[in-house]
Amino acid sequence: MSPRLFGTDGVRGPANVHPMTAEVALALGRAAARRFRREGGSGRVVIGKDTRLSGYMLESALQAGFTSGGMDVMLLGPVPTPAVGMLTRSMRADVGVMLSASHNPWADNGIKLFGPDGYKLSDAEEDAIEAEIAAPSPPTAPGWDLAGRVGRARRIDGGVARYIEVVKASFPKGLRLDGLKVAIDCANGAAYRAAPEALWELGAEVVRIGVSPNGLNINDGVGSTAPQACAAAVLEHGADIGVALDGDADRVMLIDETGRLVDGDQIMGLIAARWAEAGRLSGGALVATVMSNLGLERWLGAKGVGMIRTRVGDRYVVEAMRAQGCNVGGEQSGHVILSDFATTGDGLLAALQALAVIAETGRPASETLALFEPLPQKLVNVAAPREALERAPVRAAIAAAEAALDGHGRLLIRPSGTEPVIRVMAEAEDRAMVEETVGAVAAALSAG
Repeated sequence: MSPRLFGTDGVRGPANVHPMTAEVALALGRAAARRFRREGGSGRVVIGKDTRLSGYMLESALQAGFTSGGMDVMLLGPVPTPAVGMLTRSMRADVGVMLSASHNPWADNGIKLFGPDGYKLSDAEEDAIEAEIAAPSPPTAPGWDLAGRVGRARRIDGGVARYIEVVKASFPKGLRLDGLKVAIDCANGAAYRAAPEALWELGAEVVRIGVSPNGLNINDGVGSTAPQACAAAVLEHGADIGVALDGDADRVMLIDETGRLVDGDQIMGLIAARWAEAGRLSGGALVATVMSNLGLERWLGAKGVGMIRTRVGDRYVVEAMRAQGCNVGGEQSGHVILSDFATTGDGLLAALQALAVIAETGRPASETLALFEPLPQKLVNVAAPREALERAPVRAAIAAAEAALDGHGRLLIRPSGTEPVIRVMAEAEDRAMVEETVGAVAAALSAG
């Protein structure tokens, strides 16, 4: 059996190497067109992208695939991933596509698909598209007008402006950011126009970094995976807060006025607790993944807020949110999903909710965002194939680590769905125990 095309967040890999080739993008566009086009063979698709050079190649191939399948294509250009989810729904498209490898280096790219409701496709829907790709093309029916069934394509210039208005509408009415200086790092990615403009229109004094994309510098020493650049800008310019987005702006890290990094757990905790106080928290719980710190769960519990854990991946967080009727969820890595406003993680929306608390209370970011003391936690990525988990020495190392942590903490081992690595994470009250158990498992995996 050939490996599954879709991973935990769409199709992803080095551009111009299978599966991120023009040929696969063309086939995927055709298959998705067959799957999503309307009765009679027509349909509409919106395609957005980040700023990677390979976006031009993949955008053109997808456009050819969709139009050959009879769907009309609207090309949004560089927009954040959450904007594609929002515009798919608001423009009554049958499918949405985002071309991005998120926080990965420029040489990678990815294809994320959204359904007509603006949500990412489920595993079952992705499997159906893979089956369409593998199936032979259906024979042309008698009377099929080939020329008349080819779709059209056009560029849409207003996507960024429409997204900015939705983001601004999420900010509390009557509240402004006047008097606050915000350093915004857009990772030379998809939000390089939208994020600084939205903050400025809400009244902030804006310090802009990572806003000069050239196709090759996305996530390169900037953004949420390199927050040191934003922290340095905060300190240099005396900013009240720093906002570091990733390449497609679906995740965020914050930096307080002292230069301290604030991760997704603290951001989610702040929003969930504030919304619970205001009677806005649906489902009485925050939805997070198995990676979120136990300190967050304990802190929320003390405030009467529950926490539901899912497998890693913002798509699975969203599925649990919808099933449990929750409106706040996310990941420690900075994906924060606020379903009152968006169908997927949105770094800018999450940052604005934190900024709203600072603007309302007048308290500095260092006080507002330091909610709880995280338990010692360590995560390492080991370059090893998935099959390494079946080796006897690795199984023995994992069993020993689990025994050592039993009653004191937890161990999580998982192959990445987006990179060729195995992630090893441990969490416990004792930092030395965390270091020892992670080191032992990582060494066994690396032994070959």
